[in-house]
Amino acid sequence: MNPSTAQARVIVDELVGNGVRHAVLCPGSRNAPLSFALHQAEQKGLLTLHVRIDERSAGFLALGLAKTGTPAVVTCTSGTAVANLHPAVIEAQLTGVPLIALTADRPVDLYRTGASQTINQYDVLGLPTLHLPEAADEPTTRSLICRAIATPGPTHVNVPFRPPLTPDDSSWPSSDRTPWTATDRTFTVETRPSDLPPRTLVLLGDDHPDRLRGASELGWPVIAEPTAPGGLRHGSLLLNAGLPAHLQPDAVLVVGRVTLSRGQQALLRQTKIVHAVGDQAKWPDVQFTASRASTWLPEPAELDGEWAQAWQSTVKNVSDAVDELLDAEPWPTGLHVARDLTQAMPSGSLLFVGSSNPIRDVDHVGERRPDITVHANRGAAGIDGSVSTAVGLAVTHQGPSYALMGDLTFLHDINGLLADHRPDLTIVVLNDDGGGIFSLLEQGAPEYGGSFERIFGTPHGTDLAALCAGYRIPHSTMDGQEEFRSALARPEGLRVVEVQAKRHGLRTLHQSLKSTVSTIFAR
Repeated sequence: MNPSTAQARVIVDELVGNGVRHAVLCPGSRNAPLSFALHQAEQKGLLTLHVRIDERSAGFLALGLAKTGTPAVVTCTSGTAVANLHPAVIEAQLTGVPLIALTADRPVDLYRTGASQTINQYDVLGLPTLHLPEAADEPTTRSLICRAIATPGPTHVNVPFRPPLTPDDSSWPSSDRTPWTATDRTFTVETRPSDLPPRTLVLLGDDHPDRLRGASELGWPVIAEPTAPGGLRHGSLLLNAGLPAHLQPDAVLVVGRVTLSRGQQALLRQTKIVHAVGDQAKWPDVQFTASRASTWLPEPAELDGEWAQAWQSTVKNVSDAVDELLDAEPWPTGLHVARDLTQAMPSGSLLFVGSSNPIRDVDHVGERRPDITVHANRGAAGIDGSVSTAVGLAVTHQGPSYALMGDLTFLHDINGLLADHRPDLTIVVLNDDGGGIFSLLEQGAPEYGGSFERIFGTPHGTDLAALCAGYRIPHSTMDGQEEFRSALARPEGLRVVEVQAKRHGLRTLHQSLKSTVSTIFAR
């Protein structure tokens, strides 16, 4: 057996022994030994292989496959193919997802020679590169793969291969499918007594699920971003409108990265006691307001029950008023779609939400349901790779899956529809023909109307139905609210549901939302 084939088979076998069950492959020449080994492993029933032609989409597919905590692999050939994995690796790094970028390389003696598809692949992904020795022996290879698996978050494993790159036999390493070196990847939530006052408000953002869940059960009122568990409905709307005196907290407990709402930022700036909890390596105090930072959760000494009840009552009044406002508005807007989707999904559903307006619409008016799981790429909060991430999540989810994203987000990763394994996933695309998010920002103010459409609105006029037909993906356009809700029945296969909306009036509608909440506060 030639050295490249032998090493590739050991690598794949050790990945399987460490729990990897999904691998994403982009075809290439230099990674041929890995390609053959992964295909052989799939034939043996050791893992599921996904094949993609676009490395950027492949990286995000692997990200979605690994988001629930089980490591997933994406592998590609040498050269610029490796650089295309960088966006997914950035997202994985910021959110602690165990994504393994397994890249093939040319032998180092070809560096700086002008050889084809040869670049310096050390640290090219912004991670310390675990560079396997060329044709390393089996113990060395297995031990280094275990080291990669044990690394928190994403890791980059770079493997130089020398021809021959094709197998000359069909043997497979003999192993008992257990790790060469066992590693413990469990996460423990620690709580300690604290001196936080009875009127403490909890803000939950992106963090380890166990820590978020523990914080949501402390007893204080909770405002959670959509990807965090629990939380009061319309919580961010209350913060954006400016809390009245009787709801103001004496302290804020921040768990994870809270980056979605400007109301959160304002609250943190005006609160004297801010306890930030998260990964110290990433420094949890993203607003630079913390009076204390820790990796453990503070236990409340006591709770102000009357104050907590005031929060519950206010949220109920705001919820009724917001629903009344939306019911009076012509359907559809992004707010309508977010509310209807989160209410109509079957129990046990998974929802992936794209960046820009969709995640904020869900944050503002979405139903907070303990029986659904919400994911989003909130690490770098980019719109790239969303289709592929949603597909990866749906593949591993044991239940109905949905995704909500805007038209630009959908177009940005249209190649994500090239799925060889098509899960039961309904992708809801809110198509307002451009960048609706900018309507709500400073550049969407009337005084910038002369340049807005050209440099921010960017209407594209794309026929999404025709694109889906080209990818042979079922597509339907929803014209009414009841039709849309009916389309959210348990999905069968991969399909796209398009809701066409208009961007004009979006700024006014959101101003009306804020005014509605302010009116409730003034009662």
